[in-house]
Amino acid sequence: MTHGPLMFDLAGPELRPEEREMLRHPAAGGIILFSRNYESPRQLRELIEAIHAARRPSLLVAVDQEGGRVQRFKEGFTRLPPAAWYGELYDKQGKRCLPLVKEAGWLMAAELRALGVDFSFAPVLDLGRGLGSVIGDRAFHRQPMIAAELARAWLSGVHDAGMAGVGKHFPGHGGVTEDSHHQLPVDERRFEDLLMEDLAPFQRMIDLGLEAIMPAHVIYSRCDASPAGFSHFWLNQVLRERLGFQGVIFSDDLNMAAADAGGNYPERANAALAAGCDMILVCNNTPRATEVLHALKDYQNPVSQTRLVRMHGRKRFGPNALHQERRWKEAVALIGRYGEGTPLELDLD
Repeated sequence: MTHGPLMFDLAGPELRPEEREMLRHPAAGGIILFSRNYESPRQLRELIEAIHAARRPSLLVAVDQEGGRVQRFKEGFTRLPPAAWYGELYDKQGKRCLPLVKEAGWLMAAELRALGVDFSFAPVLDLGRGLGSVIGDRAFHRQPMIAAELARAWLSGVHDAGMAGVGKHFPGHGGVTEDSHHQLPVDERRFEDLLMEDLAPFQRMIDLGLEAIMPAHVIYSRCDASPAGFSHFWLNQVLRERLGFQGVIFSDDLNMAAADAGGNYPERANAALAAGCDMILVCNNTPRATEVLHALKDYQNPVSQTRLVRMHGRKRFGPNALHQERRWKEAVALIGRYGEGTPLELDLD
């Protein structure tokens, strides 16, 4: 059995019988976890082991664990700062902060890998223009090259922990005020302007080996009439051909309001895959996820299969062993200064 093209979610902290059946469906490819799926490190480890045991090759297990307000697992995990905190640190200390940024990436990934999570949907590569709350402090910086430099350091730590990265939201969600969870944003900037600014962090991270990218549910009206996640122009002509990206393309959640532009659920699933996505997400709507599973029961894409295999986590500490690691203790101490509100004057030389 191969990886199917659909990633979906679960209702609670344990697998239900009907969910086990969904995991075994040929169109199933992965599970995204939310706060409702977490009670304790032991419970999470057992849940993930059950998901991984459901079939071979095992399903991918992912989560949104960016830090700040987007951190699904909290109790028993280190409280992580939002990406903008690293940007503020950079403004004060320049490149001297990059070792801390790397350790923060490693810490996020190591704590997840210790319990079996394959990857987090991060880093956010959008630019922090302050136009809308949906991005806000999730972005590293307003300046493209600084954002890219911070993301590079962060991803270096993630790779050290045996985890792949997922850059989002291509080609950049930072230029609109609307929240694509609730409405369909339209960005009216020219392609040339996007290329010079918003696309720059993505190009830099692609050149450095970023494994996966998630497109935005945003229409860039002067470039293409379709939202980026349903756009052959953005996913093939720009991302694959112009930027040379060879990794995995995950859709953003097809249950978001902005995805209504793709039609009903089977239609939007097929449209995203036809545009160039390797795996699509349907979250917080089990009836529609089931509908998509059935609609895609015969779907096959050998090239996507090759890409998706690379998203499985590699290294893995047991949680007890991780907490004995010197690197973990030092990283927790560094990041702990954020939680205590300590001024951003850290000795990182």
